[in-house]
Amino acid sequence: MVFIQSFLKAIALSTASLMVYLGLSCLPGAELGYASAPALFKTPGAPESAPPEISGIVSGAISDSRSDAISGSAVAYLPPGNAITSGPALLRYSLPIDNKEIRKVQADIEDVAEWLRSKRWRPIKRDITKAERVLSRSRDKILADVPAARKASVETLLDQLQLGLQPLRDAADARDKNQIWLQRRSLLDLITVIEESMVDGFPFDIPDIYSDLPQLKGRASIEFETSKGSFVAVIDGYNAPVTGGNFVDLVQRGFYDGMDFIRAEDNYVLQTGDPAGPEVGFINPETETYRAVPLEIRVEGEEQPVYGDTLESLGRYLEKPILPFQAFGTLGMARPESDVNGGSSQFFFFLFEPELTPAGLNLLDGRYAAFGYVVDNKDVLDELGQGDKIIIARILKGEENLVLPS
Repeated sequence: MVFIQSFLKAIALSTASLMVYLGLSCLPGAELGYASAPALFKTPGAPESAPPEISGIVSGAISDSRSDAISGSAVAYLPPGNAITSGPALLRYSLPIDNKEIRKVQADIEDVAEWLRSKRWRPIKRDITKAERVLSRSRDKILADVPAARKASVETLLDQLQLGLQPLRDAADARDKNQIWLQRRSLLDLITVIEESMVDGFPFDIPDIYSDLPQLKGRASIEFETSKGSFVAVIDGYNAPVTGGNFVDLVQRGFYDGMDFIRAEDNYVLQTGDPAGPEVGFINPETETYRAVPLEIRVEGEEQPVYGDTLESLGRYLEKPILPFQAFGTLGMARPESDVNGGSSQFFFFLFEPELTPAGLNLLDGRYAAFGYVVDNKDVLDELGQGDKIIIARILKGEENLVLPS
């Protein structure tokens, strides 16, 4: 029975992909009778089974081609090949840097995971050798993109990175999977710091029309302490500065402390952010008005985000957001069905499920704003359900990147 259901879903998804590829305006789920997803916004008095905003969950037509440059010096893109489903990896690739050498080292270490899953030990050691070669031959090219004030610390990190490759090789020789995972993560943490050190200033000008909203000019780490445990997310202001700024400001205000999760859909979303009382979002105490946040999606190959329109409404069906909904624990901004610029405080964690939402392109990409990823203890999300709550949300790092309206 499970096999038959999976087979029917595969047929539905393939048909959906074709429809989106052809640019059909209708959403595939409604036409195919596929289970509809819930509206990603809760309004006062709405039943728990709210009318669907998204008919169907996924469409999968996608090209393998990837953009490798954007206007100016800031570059953020996803590499060709298998879709990336790791939040930390997506955050690394979305940094606005353009250093091919450190990206090569990163890719070699990231790829260890793929070889490890299939127990292919020789390719693991081959990728380690490739990373060693780049670090020994292209060190100056890596350091060339580091601001002068950070060069000394990055040189130390590069030394640690180069030394750390030997324990990874030793673990591969011993075919010790646990040690390979641990060593790989340790090396990727070093690469993250090196790549973050290359970012020099904010990569683009945010339109003046949004100057009255908080903005995140960089990244911030947020710890969520919940009734089922704690986890950490990174909010990406480089690619979603207005959405991220709004969110980090609300965390700073304590807005989410004690707030219930209002919707939990297995393998789809876990949603919160609906305050007690008649309001459905944040009311600014200074102005006593509802703070609305524009839809904000930065697309590969473009210097600035697209504001105020879904990619679908612009006919840009196959263009790829730099922050895609393809990792378990993606943070997305909820909004009313009828107003793409009506989001405020409600947000959701995307619970990636490969069968229903294959990584690459789904109906959330380009229609909702992703603004970060859970990076630690993401398994807690599986334990949370409707009625559980956020005990407290706190900023661990990056508070200095929050710019409040003057």
